[in-house]
Amino acid sequence: MAKPLQEYQRKRDFNATPEPAGKRQRGKQAHALQYCIQKHDASHLHYDFRLELDGTLKSWAIPKGPSLDPKVRRLAVHVEDHPLDYADFEGTIPEGHYGAGDVIVWDRGVWEPEGDPQASYAKGKLRFRLQGEKLSGVWNLFRTHLAGKKEQWMLVKSHDDVARSEAEYSIVDAQPDSVISDRTLLARRTTAAPKPAKQPAATRRRAAAPKAELPEHLAPQLATLVDSPPSGEWRYEVKFDGYRILARIDGDDVRLFTRNGHDWSAKMPRQVAALRTLKLRSAWLDGEMVVANEHGVADFQALQNAFDTERDEQITYYLFDLPYLDGRDLRQAPLQQRRELLGKLLAKARTEVLKYSADFDEPVASLLDSACRLELEGLIGKRLDSPYTGRRSSDWIKLKCQQRQEFVIVGYTDPKGSRTAFGALLLALHDEHSGELRYAGKVGTGFTATTLASIHARLKPLEVGKPALANPPTGAEARGVHWLKPTLLAEVAYAQMTRDGVVRHSVFHGLRDDKPASRIDLERPRRGHSASAPKENTTLSELHLTHPDRVIDASTGATKRQVAEYYAAVAPWLMPQLKDRPVALVRAPEGLSGELFFQKHAGQLNIPKVISYDKAEAGQAAMVLNRPESLLGAVQMNMLELHTWNATDKDFDKPDRFVLDLDPDPALPWKAMIEATQLTLTLLDELGLEVFLKTSGGKGMHLVVPLTRRAGWDEVKDFSHAIVDYLAKLFPERLSAVSGPKNRVGRIFIDYLRNAKGATTACAYSLRAREGLPVSVPIWREELTALKGANQWTIDNLHERLAEVDDPWAELAKTRQSITARMRKQMGLK
Repeated sequence: MAKPLQEYQRKRDFNATPEPAGKRQRGKQAHALQYCIQKHDASHLHYDFRLELDGTLKSWAIPKGPSLDPKVRRLAVHVEDHPLDYADFEGTIPEGHYGAGDVIVWDRGVWEPEGDPQASYAKGKLRFRLQGEKLSGVWNLFRTHLAGKKEQWMLVKSHDDVARSEAEYSIVDAQPDSVISDRTLLARRTTAAPKPAKQPAATRRRAAAPKAELPEHLAPQLATLVDSPPSGEWRYEVKFDGYRILARIDGDDVRLFTRNGHDWSAKMPRQVAALRTLKLRSAWLDGEMVVANEHGVADFQALQNAFDTERDEQITYYLFDLPYLDGRDLRQAPLQQRRELLGKLLAKARTEVLKYSADFDEPVASLLDSACRLELEGLIGKRLDSPYTGRRSSDWIKLKCQQRQEFVIVGYTDPKGSRTAFGALLLALHDEHSGELRYAGKVGTGFTATTLASIHARLKPLEVGKPALANPPTGAEARGVHWLKPTLLAEVAYAQMTRDGVVRHSVFHGLRDDKPASRIDLERPRRGHSASAPKENTTLSELHLTHPDRVIDASTGATKRQVAEYYAAVAPWLMPQLKDRPVALVRAPEGLSGELFFQKHAGQLNIPKVISYDKAEAGQAAMVLNRPESLLGAVQMNMLELHTWNATDKDFDKPDRFVLDLDPDPALPWKAMIEATQLTLTLLDELGLEVFLKTSGGKGMHLVVPLTRRAGWDEVKDFSHAIVDYLAKLFPERLSAVSGPKNRVGRIFIDYLRNAKGATTACAYSLRAREGLPVSVPIWREELTALKGANQWTIDNLHERLAEVDDPWAELAKTRQSITARMRKQMGLK
């Protein structure tokens, strides 16, 4: 009898294809049955539908993908079984190999068969319920008698409350992207510019906007720089040369915020007044503040002058998105729905201060050509059905007419001839690997007499005695330079950059005050996956690293040196989470493929400046890493993960927080984790407790509740246990209060056991010892629904987030709250 995966393995050369070989199977722990649907651009675009049964994924190729319409039967061609670990596979199968083409995970979750699944499968008639990221409800797969080389089955949706007419809604068109990454499957055979959509508006995806409180904060969605336009359905807007501003409206209280959350309302009273004329109860609007020159083109320097002279009457607010309106959260609604609402709002506006940022459905090549001829900065492209995610996303892209970006100003030269104030500004960028500031050339054109004087006035107070550069210019190029504290940014256009990173033919466009200088490095067009370290750095140069090229993660090729670079780079964010807190290390001397060691005390480890405590002091042996050199010394000792106590060495017996760790059945869809987190947050809100969120870096979420050091371990653990018991009784089909895999089949265990003395939880910004080296990352509460997984950020991409998002845990250490008698009574405790 043939082995289950024999045909799968016979068709593939695993030395050449990135697909899993199927030799590593899931353990025998109890779990729900998983399913996945992979979108596969092979010889033809199709969808691979896979159901877990008897240790493999039973698989069908569905040419047109699933339909929510019970009247529509989709052909499903039965193909070979696939291994269980194929359910997470995304990538490109090389040309010349079986199934060559791109693969993304379009949907995944769990399936619940009706009746005996083995008997039903053998009969060729499966009826089951799906609980996935995209699909849900009851479905049917049945074998037909149609002729073909392979069995021909049909996939049909049952009549239930999630069924929808195909004419009204096509789920494969409305939700085309991966559920576990930002990947978009672009047909490789299409090279033409994207065509404007011809569908009538009624067939477009429309999303019900849930009722929600007006968010206090909102992170802006950011665009990814690309070197060529993608295929698909996009709309393009002018890339304005201005300041990105978000407007928060709560009745008459109108606030204007920069992309970094700074309140600039006082700088633009005229724009605030114009927004009040819209007479909205509550809203968040997104747009760009712009000043046009005499040719009607946005002029950043003119905008800067308007701020300097406090003449806001010259500023126009171009609005392009509406993430929230009158009690409804629109962030998950598709772009065209949000913009349709925004257009209707602004059509009633009786002011020239507010304008709608129009989009265009012309071929993108001609649009970009026109933009460049008009001397515009470029275009912003947005996928028609994209949600508003509040982070940098491939759903929004930038196409630039010229190379242009921000540089850190590190010095200036004296003026020559008839020039006044200064001659040129010396520029720098942070090295993307080491984080050091490196010299990037000069800019001496683009100034007026007025800007020379105003900029010089801002430079003078910043003068310092030596350059803040790792590679300062020498000789004649450094003669007479006034060095500066690196805090100001210049917006500069340039023709090219040399191999040494020096700009040529540069032109100054203005100072920028809306971004921190510490986060500026070279912006590179995105052509695909790119790995680089975050930008901050600490004492890495002083670390003697043995076996730096040892591969830690074979799936990515990440080395011990890259692990050290990662921890050096995130130290400014990580060290506050380690400070004074006993820590346990997960060490991997041979990488992920070898044995892992969990170590709670320093023992024989040679970690510099580690603080050790014995049993008499802490109740058990413990160590504290308070210095960056201690952190990097732990990396030298092959540390991968950091796990911290819920108390500090100020008082080992009084916890200063409790943690709820949401630990799911691995087969559950991520959507179930988001819902469970929201349910838990709702209860904590009712108790009046401030909560801080982070991804686990694995499958779940961590909810961290800071406390003043009053209660002991038993009281805190009992309280957290009561919270979990209450939730599990309220939602027994979703949540479990009992540990162990058999108790969380199809459910999520809320782990309160982390709240005992000496128990630990993965530290914020710690790597996790898993394939891809994901990271446990603090998030804003408003970001929760946009997350695609707890392992969304990794050693390779966390730097992008740190560069764009303010610290969600900035207020954690300042939060003062305790478990009150009222809270205990609410949870049924004495």
